[in-house]
Amino acid sequence: MDYLPLFASLKDRPVLVVGTGEIADRKIAFLRKASARVQVVTGAEFQESMLDHVVLAIAATDDRELNRRVFDAATARHRLVNVVDDQPLCSFIFPSIVDRSPLLIAISSGGNAPVLARLLREKIEALLPTNLGRMAEVAGNFRERLKAVITTTDGRRRFWDQAFRGRFASLMAAGNEAAAEQQLEQSLSSAGSAPGEIILVGAGPGDPGLLTLRGLQVIQQADVVFYDHLVTDGVRELIRRDAEQICVGKRAGEHSVAQHDTNQMLIAAAKAGKTVVRLKGGDPFIFGRGGEELQAAAEAGVPFQVVPGITAASAVTAYAGIPLTHREYAQSVTFVTGHYKADSAPFDWAHLAQSRQTLAIYMGTMKAAEICEQLIQHGRAATTPVAVISRGTRVDQHVATGTLQDLAHLAKDAPMPALIVVGEVVQLHSTLAWFQHPTDAEGFGSSVVTLA
Repeated sequence: MDYLPLFASLKDRPVLVVGTGEIADRKIAFLRKASARVQVVTGAEFQESMLDHVVLAIAATDDRELNRRVFDAATARHRLVNVVDDQPLCSFIFPSIVDRSPLLIAISSGGNAPVLARLLREKIEALLPTNLGRMAEVAGNFRERLKAVITTTDGRRRFWDQAFRGRFASLMAAGNEAAAEQQLEQSLSSAGSAPGEIILVGAGPGDPGLLTLRGLQVIQQADVVFYDHLVTDGVRELIRRDAEQICVGKRAGEHSVAQHDTNQMLIAAAKAGKTVVRLKGGDPFIFGRGGEELQAAAEAGVPFQVVPGITAASAVTAYAGIPLTHREYAQSVTFVTGHYKADSAPFDWAHLAQSRQTLAIYMGTMKAAEICEQLIQHGRAATTPVAVISRGTRVDQHVATGTLQDLAHLAKDAPMPALIVVGEVVQLHSTLAWFQHPTDAEGFGSSVVTLA
């Protein structure tokens, strides 16, 4: 280990910066954020005696000889010194920092690969909620109160482990600080029996890169994750390693978990004190039954929150190069489900058949013939462009295009899951399609099937 990582208090301590310019300004801002007393001099103004009463020095000039002089003079006085972009002339270096004050994370390559250190910092930045600093402050204010009740170090460690993984952390993330502090008090008075909660998370359409940052943070904190078949393996690989994973998905013609049973499983796990994530494909509030599950949670008195996801209609059409709206082709878009209860109100086919709008139809391939018939019967032109997008955003994405009169044929053998798009905007697919992969042995990939 060439450098000892430590965090030093520079508040009101003198620091000398030799040099001006953009690089020097960045260092100065950094030091002032730490409340250091910064003296800035140009190279011409520098005198070695200026180093007599400082705790550290920085040389940020274009003059290599001057920088060496600053380094030698500082070293002779046993002062820490950093010569910018000259690692051999550094007795200390600036790490890449993830700042969630008072929580700080420093990353260093020892001056060997600063760009790599920066890339790692960006990855860590993405994983850490912005509220962590404030959460640490609230926890700090509660420490003495906790020590008075829980006298053992191990007991306090378990308390904070539950708090930072559970409802307290969720309330802080939601910005409800008062309720979060009440939660700490409640957890303390209930002798460690921390309540659980249900977090409804949209996993997006398939590509793990489309999982939201908040969604990633939540599944990294889960004790148990209930997921659907639409949640891809790539997304599931991001779940916390020791979290229990339970599939409660539904597929046509296959054994599946009844919705009532799923609701009860979620509630039971939360009442057992677990952080429960309900992970659903796309967005859980768009044809995802997320509302039904949270209604059951509310009736059972179980706390919950929602992390929205990118819904299939907006994501898979974007990957297929089909804008849902366009000034020349469509002034509105309607999301429709092809899977509905038998006793539900019939579709307003006359409205859906209007031209110059886009229809995004979820779960509609099994009723493609009926959809085609009704739209044409109610006035939509048989030559209206349509697309069936299968497994959108995934490496085996498949797009079949044609006209409305061909819809049943296009949807017949489409791989699942699939989205039907009806509207003039489909014409733009041939121009804007960008997400391409080779066709596989069965003819599926990002190939474009077009029926004249």
